[in-house]
Amino acid sequence: METSDHIERFQEFFETYKEKLHEIALNDLGSVNVDFSDITKFDPELSEELLNQPDDVLKAAELAIGNIELPNSDIRVRIINLPKTKVVKIRDIRSPHLSKLINVEGIVRQTSDVRPQVVSAVFECPSCGNNITILQLDSKFKEPSRCSCGRRGKFRLLSKVLVDAQRIVLEEAPENLDGGEQPKRLAIFLKEDLVDPKMEKRSTPGSKISVVGIVKEIAIPLSTGGQSTRYDLVMECNSVVPVEETFEDIKISKKDEKQIKDLAKSPKIYEKFIASIAPSIYGHDAVKGAVVLQLMGGVKKIRPDGTRTRGDIHILLVGDPGAGKSQILQFISKTAPKARFLSGKGASAAGMTASVVKDEFLRGWALEAGALVLANQGIACLDELDKISVEDTSALHEALEQQTVTISKANIQATLRTETTVIAAANPKFGRFDPYTPIAGQINMPPALINRFDLIFTIRDLPEKDKDSKIAQHVLDIQRDPKQLNSEISSEMIKKYVAYVKQRINPKLTKEAIEEIKSFYVGLRNMPTVGDEGGVKPIPISARQLEALVRLAEGSAKVRLSEKVERRDAKRAIAILKDCLMQVGFDYETGQIDIDRIGTGITASERGKILGVREIISELEGKVGKVIPIGDIINEAAEKGIKEDKVNESIEKLKRSGEIFEPRSGFLSRI
Repeated sequence: METSDHIERFQEFFETYKEKLHEIALNDLGSVNVDFSDITKFDPELSEELLNQPDDVLKAAELAIGNIELPNSDIRVRIINLPKTKVVKIRDIRSPHLSKLINVEGIVRQTSDVRPQVVSAVFECPSCGNNITILQLDSKFKEPSRCSCGRRGKFRLLSKVLVDAQRIVLEEAPENLDGGEQPKRLAIFLKEDLVDPKMEKRSTPGSKISVVGIVKEIAIPLSTGGQSTRYDLVMECNSVVPVEETFEDIKISKKDEKQIKDLAKSPKIYEKFIASIAPSIYGHDAVKGAVVLQLMGGVKKIRPDGTRTRGDIHILLVGDPGAGKSQILQFISKTAPKARFLSGKGASAAGMTASVVKDEFLRGWALEAGALVLANQGIACLDELDKISVEDTSALHEALEQQTVTISKANIQATLRTETTVIAAANPKFGRFDPYTPIAGQINMPPALINRFDLIFTIRDLPEKDKDSKIAQHVLDIQRDPKQLNSEISSEMIKKYVAYVKQRINPKLTKEAIEEIKSFYVGLRNMPTVGDEGGVKPIPISARQLEALVRLAEGSAKVRLSEKVERRDAKRAIAILKDCLMQVGFDYETGQIDIDRIGTGITASERGKILGVREIISELEGKVGKVIPIGDIINEAAEKGIKEDKVNESIEKLKRSGEIFEPRSGFLSRI
């Protein structure tokens, strides 16, 4: 086919797109998306030529649009939905693909700034006044070598046409890789309307995109000034389609909306959701119920002074090995869009938050976002959190509570947003969870970080005949026939339901709900203490848990698609939080809930005993002198009702903190 034939055929083809083109021209959108299958149906030969000679055929298509009477005929043609045979992995691009139209998929790793680029320049010949137009197709700016009048060199530049351009680096998605392969990268150039602010948001680092474009080769200059025999590959982008959207971007049709509303009317909506979360795991309904509320999330609030309260609910699962923690995390990472899964030793502080890397193109430093930043507006699943070193987990403190990551490295001072929901799993130090030891002493994590989580669940594996029989039956049935695992709500429906909730539902607290939460909070904090009145009073719950209650109650209202947080939502939130506090905050010695078991690792009763022993040492110092026999301390403590083993524990803690030392065996002195 000749170019004139191409233009004619496209003119016929665009007659079917006339309404769409008029709308695009009126709204000044700049480009029209053309489905490749439409061209194939219209003219198979034309579609074949489009794949093999994309530059010429696309130019002809744009000229054909120019021939149609439109208010603005400068419209680019963007091809979408190439056939499956033209979807090529980045690692499989070879020389036969050069100058052909192909489709690649991957995750955006880096983006440059949007900068103008010259596409054509007009020069004037000083001798004869002739105007010469030179198209700027290469990376080097070209000037005319000679004029038709015979003059060579020194032409005056009259004007140049500039378009916006941006370079992004696309990396293969990890799920498409085999064993030990390293993901390959490809540089892609975007131009014109592909870099307008709306489109640019789709290609931010961390987004998963599908790119249709033309592979070109570019010469590599040698340091000696010549040109290398090897070439580099780049892709000139024709169209960009986001593959993985956030919950806010998911399109919900009228049919989906009807299904969602019908589902929400069901009186057993919570039970249905709980049964549909990680159906391969039997039981753990309390954890699954909390995960449902976590997917829904609370409501983010921004105050007039600019400070914000997060709406994301963070959950930590601590427990025995083999109880299905990782399975729950894997399920969430597959169900939620924009989810990131990280595990133990494979994660560092830079990989989780952000790192500063040398940029070869801008010749400076550039920020490369880490997993929590990439999962902004999504969910981060951190498995084996206890295996991440303490220095690296310190990077999570700011990301979890303030929801930002501040970087001050090289010459970059930046604050990145991490409005990310975190669900983490950790194993206790000694293999199994011990309810009698404070949680901070069992996990290799700083207490301040443990305190950042709204809910902490202990998943314990205790033998129980009926339960064990059901678990065994469930696991064996799945092993026999994996396809029989049908959940009440499909993961696709869960995705749409959560998307609908995040887009439309922002519940507000009612007076009844506020009353319920307030009475629980005040009542629990001021419970009468048992035993010693003069001792240190345990704090059962702090203001951080109060905020968690509000978020959980809002999530509960969202499940019902309700705009009001009612008393029943507050009760559900209180029941979940109480369940968590009983598991990890219950002090078996005093028989009360003590938040210090989670927040500091030292319970109030322990702190009281340490203070008691410290007072005894001060008193004895006045009676006995500087060097005090341990036996005297134990006798004095026995009178005050402190047992010998507790005295020894308190002495050890005081020694560790550097308040006392042992000048000789069996005697103590204050420092």
